[in-house]
Amino acid sequence: MGGIYTVIQTKAKITADEWGENYFLIGPYFEHNVKTQVEVCEPPNPAIKKAMDTMKSQGCQVFFGRWLIEGSPYVLLFDIGSAAWNLDRWKGEFWDATNIGIPFHDREANDAVIFGSLTAWFLKELSCQFDDKPNVIAHFHEWQAGVGLILSRSQKLPVATIFTTHATLLGRYLCAANIDFYNNLDQFDIDKEAGERQIYHRYCMERAAVHCAHVFTTVSQITAIEAEHMLKRNPDVVTPNGLNIKKFSAMHEFQNLHSMYKARIQEFIRGHFYGHLDFSLENTLFFFIAGRYEFSNKGADMFLEALSRLNFLLRVHKSDVTVVVFFIMPAKTNNFNVETLKGQAVRKQLWDTAQSVKEKFGKKLYNALLKGEIPDLSKILDRDDITIMKRAIFSTQRHCLPPVTTHNMIDDGNDPILNTIRRIGLFNNRTDRVKVIVHPEFLSSTSPLLPLDYEEFVRGCHLGVFPSYYEPWGYTPAECTVMGIPSVTTNLSGFGCFMQEHVADPAAYGIYIVDRRFRSPDESCNQLTQFLYGFCQQSRRQRIIQRNRTERLSDLLDWRYLGRYYMHARHLALSRTFPDKFEMEPCAPPKTEGFRFPRPSSVPPSPSVSQHSSPHHSEGEDEDEDERYDEDEEAERDRQNIKSPFSLGVLPQGKKKQHGEFRN
Repeated sequence: MGGIYTVIQTKAKITADEWGENYFLIGPYFEHNVKTQVEVCEPPNPAIKKAMDTMKSQGCQVFFGRWLIEGSPYVLLFDIGSAAWNLDRWKGEFWDATNIGIPFHDREANDAVIFGSLTAWFLKELSCQFDDKPNVIAHFHEWQAGVGLILSRSQKLPVATIFTTHATLLGRYLCAANIDFYNNLDQFDIDKEAGERQIYHRYCMERAAVHCAHVFTTVSQITAIEAEHMLKRNPDVVTPNGLNIKKFSAMHEFQNLHSMYKARIQEFIRGHFYGHLDFSLENTLFFFIAGRYEFSNKGADMFLEALSRLNFLLRVHKSDVTVVVFFIMPAKTNNFNVETLKGQAVRKQLWDTAQSVKEKFGKKLYNALLKGEIPDLSKILDRDDITIMKRAIFSTQRHCLPPVTTHNMIDDGNDPILNTIRRIGLFNNRTDRVKVIVHPEFLSSTSPLLPLDYEEFVRGCHLGVFPSYYEPWGYTPAECTVMGIPSVTTNLSGFGCFMQEHVADPAAYGIYIVDRRFRSPDESCNQLTQFLYGFCQQSRRQRIIQRNRTERLSDLLDWRYLGRYYMHARHLALSRTFPDKFEMEPCAPPKTEGFRFPRPSSVPPSPSVSQHSSPHHSEGEDEDEDERYDEDEEAERDRQNIKSPFSLGVLPQGKKKQHGEFRN
């Protein structure tokens, strides 16, 4: 599921590198996924094979193989359907252990009980075969997996347990209800709120898993505060989410990709705005927001309001910059919008017309030059060519505005994004400097409209805008950073807090952090508007410099650096579960001091709105900046501010760690 899937998938490689053949992922079996992503094989470990055979002999289907992703980790998959006949018995056992009752109509919670019971059963069969060694660590992600942890602890299995919550159940529900969540964290009647939303049993499962775990972790500082109030336990470790960073050998390569994919987006814009293309594509910036369709949680409400204000500013200052904004948020649709498809057909027809005229023109020019003549341009194009071109021009006339959405939305009268667009009046008029395109489907390279994958699309844009109100981590701005694309985030997202902690001047590095925690919504919206307007004022050169800086932050988000927090959590779990074998220095989780990026010494790439009343800069300014900016020198300074990740040692058999040996 979304971000959690990304965490586990991308983290697999560094975990497999650390644990080798002793790393196994446990999950549910879905045939269509297994056929395409798993290479089925026999388990190399005899203890695992024996545990699987025991479960199979009692009617449960268990599959084993390698997951075909980077790191190729082993996966153990339980077929939940094959074990569903045990559901009532297992729900009874879960009730006996926890006094939590699961309603029959909640399929996801019932599946969680089956999956958790199978997991605990497997861990029991496995640990029975190990006489004190090797020790087992089981790491559970999210409440759906938490039942296995609760049962493992109630059965007193010799297993070190870790529970990671990527968001709290109640936090997501409360924020979606437009409640002032963060200023009232200590005011909520938790049981009442969960009961009113009919998720009390799920909430109890989540909270029980949190309190049963030897080590409890969350993905960000902001979620740690939330968990303390919602789940009544302070996390032991904050484990930020990372990505596998693949650097290009040539520094400028990602800039080339930006140019290439920007040209593809420009082609789409030519078709979408045919007949209204009275703005320069060279002076057009592409902004986007993407993710689950959670209108207020993802900040789409504030983004639209800021776009309305930005449109006003650009018009008042008579700016020649046009901003095209994409909303990539999946919603229910019938199919593509006819007008949108027609736009791409018209564009293609115009291209074909231009090519045929060009070919005829080229032949006549070539023949004239061969004869040593300067051709008479009035004769080179005959009446037929002029007629063809006139017909082509007439075909681009349209009597309606370019559509705001690319698809026919189901129930568009109640769609929050479209209703807000109607209220603020951003209908892609000629006078609007901000144009809006809602694409209510995830992107695909096979789409007849915008044939780009998400990664290609992001690379072609200029700015990602994610002013989220509820975002425990936020992979979308992190992915932008890795691709060298500046982004807007907030201090209520895990990513935004992480960047504030690590980067001395985030805006200079292309990370704009909106304060949604300590300011009123109107002040936050004004701040977002200023960020967007400041970005529109940048020269092309300033944007290139900023992209270079943004891309250099990607090292901070690499699992090779962030994996340390998971290592720390695992060793903490071992020392708490098996204190006679493992001992840790009693100190805080790994420190991040010494990892702050300094403010670049050169001039900031983002001109503040107060400095310039118009987006125009003189050529002299650009040249002056060129002289003061040394890319290699800055890159070297940045590299010195990231230390290599430390590694926590494993205890040799029979030897206890002395105090100080695990010093971070």
